[in-house]
Amino acid sequence: MANSVSLCLSSLSLSSSSISFSQTLSKFASPFRPQVLPHCQKPHSRTLSVRAQAVTLPVLTFDGERAGEASLDLKCARPDTARAVVHRGVITELQNRRRGTASTLTRAEVRGGGRKPYQQKGTGRARRGSQRTPLRPGGGVIFGPKPKDWSIKMNKKEKRLAISTALMSAVVSTVVVEDFNDKFEKPKTKEFIAALKRWGVEPSEHSLIFSTEVSENVKLSSRNIGTLKILTPRNLNLYDVLRADKLVFTEGSVEYLNQMYGLSSPDAEGDEFDEEEETLQTVSELDKGEGTLQTIPESEEEDGLENTEEPQ
Repeated sequence: MANSVSLCLSSLSLSSSSISFSQTLSKFASPFRPQVLPHCQKPHSRTLSVRAQAVTLPVLTFDGERAGEASLDLKCARPDTARAVVHRGVITELQNRRRGTASTLTRAEVRGGGRKPYQQKGTGRARRGSQRTPLRPGGGVIFGPKPKDWSIKMNKKEKRLAISTALMSAVVSTVVVEDFNDKFEKPKTKEFIAALKRWGVEPSEHSLIFSTEVSENVKLSSRNIGTLKILTPRNLNLYDVLRADKLVFTEGSVEYLNQMYGLSSPDAEGDEFDEEEETLQTVSELDKGEGTLQTIPESEEEDGLENTEEPQ
């Protein structure tokens, strides 16, 4: 009975010490770590680093008149982690654009230089074994670049979160325009610039137009504007979003963004499925005795003490 009492007390003391230790850690947590919100103390929760924020954007007609409002509700990283997520996304995109085909010849790969130019001693000059030494013009290159794979990996959910965070940070300079693909009967850059000015976009500043469909006349009318980028869901990227001073969305593109980067996106459903799977795994580990220590209710402790016999 004494052994059982000591085991129960040790288990309770360990559990209490773990609780006090976690409280101490939370009290002296590093300022660089994401702080857990008080109402989100659930274990294995994936919703701590993502938050949703709905924004209302003005909808303009092709002539620049106000036609209504559109709601943009995208997942956004928390303020303490948003900068790191977006920075990682930009670095990944720019580094993956590198081809890595730069190549130079070393002294072993340069043609010629097989014969010793002159004898080792007796000339009064510095000794030389080859005319293709890196110290001479036409020689090899010391530590020059060689073909290299610069690509780095970034998780798909993290990449989507970086794009949605950048889009939500640019809502101040974002407008929604009705579909204008059928407004251009023929390619005309002058008419396209006039339309941009009606939407509040100056040709001298960097701008981005995001549309689900782009007609051929729109492509030809805008390709001569160096500060303008027209993107579709196929080539939407983080770098162009951050570089743009003004963003123009069509009504169809807003629906697409809410569907792919909002709370109803496939990634959100995957997060819920992962969370349920981890919860079931944790419960199974606790049933097998492989998980953390569980606190024993007082009623069960008393029953265990009464049914326990003293060892002979």
